Amino acid sequence: MLTYVVRRLLIAIPTLWGVATGVFIMARLLPGDPARVIAGVLATPEQVEHVRHQLGLDQPLYVQYLDFMGQLLHLNLGTSAHFGSPVAAEIASRIPYTVALAVTAIAIAVVVGVLAGVGAAIRRNTPLDLAISALSVFGISMPVYWLGLMLIVIFAIQLHWLPAAGADSPSSIILPAFTLAVFSVGLIARITRGSMLEVLNQDYIRTARAKGAPFRLVVFKHALRNALLPIITTIGLQFGSLLGGAVLTESVFSWPGVGRLLLDSIFFRDYPMVQGLVLLFAVTYIVINLLTDLLYAYVDPRIRYD
Repeated sequence: MLTYVVRRLLIAIPTLWGVATGVFIMARLLPGDPARVIAGVLATPEQVEHVRHQLGLDQPLYVQYLDFMGQLLHLNLGTSAHFGSPVAAEIASRIPYTVALAVTAIAIAVVVGVLAGVGAAIRRNTPLDLAISALSVFGISMPVYWLGLMLIVIFAIQLHWLPAAGADSPSSIILPAFTLAVFSVGLIARITRGSMLEVLNQDYIRTARAKGAPFRLVVFKHALRNALLPIITTIGLQFGSLLGGAVLTESVFSWPGVGRLLLDSIFFRDYPMVQGLVLLFAVTYIVINLLTDLLYAYVDPRIRYD
């Protein structure tokens, strides 16, 4: 197991190098002059040139790239051009908000999605199955920004039950977490239903039923456990995506997480911050995928990483 983990971490090195190179190039392809944006529309040409020199944008592109990669080797993400503070410190201040939002959303998605998928599978082709399938498609198809705005209109503006934006109170997380969970609920429910239907048709399930095992025991101990691998894969990918920063959801609800920070940084052409955030997202996906693979061996004893 340790050898497998070390090998995966070594494989991640060229992946991170590729991500760093890609984000460096794409950041420079963004339209607009970052020096002008940071200096302001009323700044003189001399002030703009001074900002450009501070950012190192007056250097050749290959010099900027070598300087960027050199800083990464020393785990230095640089200084934010917009906030004027270290990129790592600014990101660290936003991560707790995104983690809280992601954990809450994935918890809702796992509980509701798995139970809905199991219910649809054991009641196949019944009105319950059709209703769950329709709601799952609805959740997958629903645009996040539209759903978020509708929830704000209903629960914040009309009913005055919940805050419309910000993170000033514990109840502020309810609307963005629900909005973020809707897509994952639909996807997990669909995957759970399909995986459960495949397992419920196996001979050992019919044997367990024929021996008189309780139906609930057959479903949750025998069927669900053997159907978990694709469900775990889906949950892992969704959790990685949520931790990577739900840009639209955080923007709609003015949630001070890394997703909103990324959007603001792109708007202000803050190259160091954009580069640091994209690298954070890449590391998040790599770690979540590794943990998901390790969880396979725990769920299914037949899987060994030798």
